Amino acid sequence: MSASFRNHTTDQRLEAMRQESTHTTDTLHHAATIDYKYELIRKGIHLFSLSIPIIYFFITKELALSILVPLTGAFLVVDLARYYVPSVSVWFYRWFGWLLRHYEQDSSRKRLNGATNVMIAATLCVFIFPKFIAITALAVLVLADSTSALVGRRFGRQPFFAKSAEGALAFFVAGVLVILVTPKLGGFSLEYAFGIVAVAIATVVESLPSRIDDNISVPLTIGFVLWGLYALLLPAVDLYRLI
Repeated sequence: MSASFRNHTTDQRLEAMRQESTHTTDTLHHAATIDYKYELIRKGIHLFSLSIPIIYFFITKELALSILVPLTGAFLVVDLARYYVPSVSVWFYRWFGWLLRHYEQDSSRKRLNGATNVMIAATLCVFIFPKFIAITALAVLVLADSTSALVGRRFGRQPFFAKSAEGALAFFVAGVLVILVTPKLGGFSLEYAFGIVAVAIATVVESLPSRIDDNISVPLTIGFVLWGLYALLLPAVDLYRLI
């Protein structure tokens, strides 16, 4: 085999790899469906929902639900009304349409937008889980999901299920940082391991293609994994005591 033929074959392989990488990047970018500048604004707004676990830290479960339930109901009514009430649709898309992903505007599928899903997730977490677990799950959702989206959109190259490996890694790292700084109930090092395991599983869940919005699936996954690990390995820890 001549050197020129080997070089030509190598060049062909490199070009094929470059095209495959470009195609993967384009596919991942297309899946996001909105411009990156709007993604920045969307995630900036998303960070405001961090106020939910922060406020919940200082108030009772009953008070939190008395605030969240009517707010979530209002979000849900408006979100559904945009599909059925023309006047609401015109108003909604005039003010918020530029922030929506394509699938959130699909009238045939009638998907809820991200903000409504976050409110539903917050209400479910507060209602279902002990306070400590709900706060942790919601904090991971807000910070890790935002970091994942921004990093994945900017640097995503390698696919990881329905998302990018770079975005998934960013989700995991941000989630672990949340676990490291949030208070722990018993002061056991094992509690940090619980959190890291929950974040690792949530990273996979967040990356999987699913009809359930990740704003709901991620915090519920973290909550149930944490609850199960505490029940199994640290049953003596009172998850319902005040932090």
